[in-house]
Amino acid sequence: MPLALSRIQAICFDVDGTLRDTDDQYTARFAKLFRPFRLLLPGRDADKFARWFVMTVESPANWVFSIPDRLHIDDEIARSGDWLHDRGIWKKKDRDYLLIDGIREMLADLSIHYPLAVVSARPRRGTVDFLDHFGLTPYFKCVASGQTAPRTKPFPDPILWAAKQMGVKPEQCLMVGDTTVDIRAGKAAKAQTVGVLCGFGERAELKRAGVDLILEGTWELGRVLLNESRS
Repeated sequence: MPLALSRIQAICFDVDGTLRDTDDQYTARFAKLFRPFRLLLPGRDADKFARWFVMTVESPANWVFSIPDRLHIDDEIARSGDWLHDRGIWKKKDRDYLLIDGIREMLADLSIHYPLAVVSARPRRGTVDFLDHFGLTPYFKCVASGQTAPRTKPFPDPILWAAKQMGVKPEQCLMVGDTTVDIRAGKAAKAQTVGVLCGFGERAELKRAGVDLILEGTWELGRVLLNESRS
């Protein structure tokens, strides 16, 4: 189903795999672990096996990540993470952050025409650190992390919160993400959805989740929204 461009008054972005290049990062890390055992791997290709491994575990990993939220202990875990972060025990180094190509330019263009929000299931500290590191924070009206709303994605709560902060109705939002978790959250909020293939999600599963539009990468969104709305 094509996007109803006239409905879109605000845009919500996932972070990992949507703004931040995490699949290549995780693939490189696992490839390093698998390389000593490459003779045992299919095709003896550690890089290819690592990418398959990362894509395969994405859905189970998202389910595991949602357990603290379901048990209502996510706030306690987040506070523990912040405590470790503040003491330099669990602080990401600059090289841990990779920005997907074309993101900065896309956000600069879109922020002129739409209020933008971040809707992530990750802890706030790491999310804000990433945005600050690349100077992206000024483009966003608000940032919803895993602790912002009573429930996080795939529930609609963080999108409902973001819509309120941006002064629009949830159904006037566009949720952009790379996994079925993002699409399910968007659909639950009655928002339109865009799935991007530059992260962990695959085309078939995004379609099964009911995505409205699939793009090869997040960087294409500016062309879709700005050029088509003017045509």
